[in-house]
Amino acid sequence: MSNTAVRPILVAGATGKQGGSVVRALLQAGRPVRALTRDPASAAGQALAAHGVEVVKGDFNDPASLDTAMAGIGGVFSVQMGSHPGDPETEIVTGRALIEAAHRAGVDTVVHTSVARAGDQKNFVGWDEGRWEPLYWNNKSAVNDMVKTQGFRHWTILKPAMIMEDIVPPMADVMYPSLRERGRFETAIAADTGMDWIAAQDIGAFAAAAFADPERFHGHEIDLAAEIFTMPEVAAKITEATGKPVSAVTLSKEEVLASSPYGELGYKHESWNNVEGYKVDLDAVRSWGVPLTTLDQFIQQNRDKFVLG
Repeated sequence: MSNTAVRPILVAGATGKQGGSVVRALLQAGRPVRALTRDPASAAGQALAAHGVEVVKGDFNDPASLDTAMAGIGGVFSVQMGSHPGDPETEIVTGRALIEAAHRAGVDTVVHTSVARAGDQKNFVGWDEGRWEPLYWNNKSAVNDMVKTQGFRHWTILKPAMIMEDIVPPMADVMYPSLRERGRFETAIAADTGMDWIAAQDIGAFAAAAFADPERFHGHEIDLAAEIFTMPEVAAKITEATGKPVSAVTLSKEEVLASSPYGELGYKHESWNNVEGYKVDLDAVRSWGVPLTTLDQFIQQNRDKFVLG
């Protein structure tokens, strides 16, 4: 095993759903992990340390702290929060800070997670008319470009579609509050719209595979999904697993605007699936040979976490 292969991987967002999944996958593979966090003394930071993770303090507005965190590492897992009109800059600022710090440190391998279709947004129906949320897509694409052009020896961009963890609390309470309140998915997503689903643990598995074999994964942008199901099909699967009735209804634009905490932005994100969608090539995903979690498996694993009205 090369010296690079035994150096720790620095994981950004290690207390989140994607970063956390990468930490677990790397530990399972026997790779040392260093977690970047604002507060190593937090409960989440201490929990990581209890699993053998080296937890270091890092502030994206403090380049020196990032330089210290990068010392002696073999790779970086990069993840940023998505942009929205209320916070138009953070994704770009934090992405640039992390990527430039990795370049200064001479990091060998960077694995960045984005979203499926980022970079393809100018081909969306109605894009030129401003039909969709340009900030979200353009900022995702811009950070991807930073990774690709920075000059890393190895880089990979993972582009997940719908993340299965979003249908269970705590994310479900944000994404689908009607699930807890009324046992229903209430969205602008049409009943016959197929949604591309991927488990966070599979994102972690792909990241770990890319760090283990950086030559094979280098230069690839990999759309990620395991299966395609409509929202009524997802609801039926939850019903079967939990024994509690769950349904899915499609709201009009007016109903979404009246009920969604995200208003117009929420409607754009949900209705985009009916017109465009993530369009993941499932055969291409499977061709990498990384085991994938089915939605049935995920729901079964998490059936006790569902809180249904």
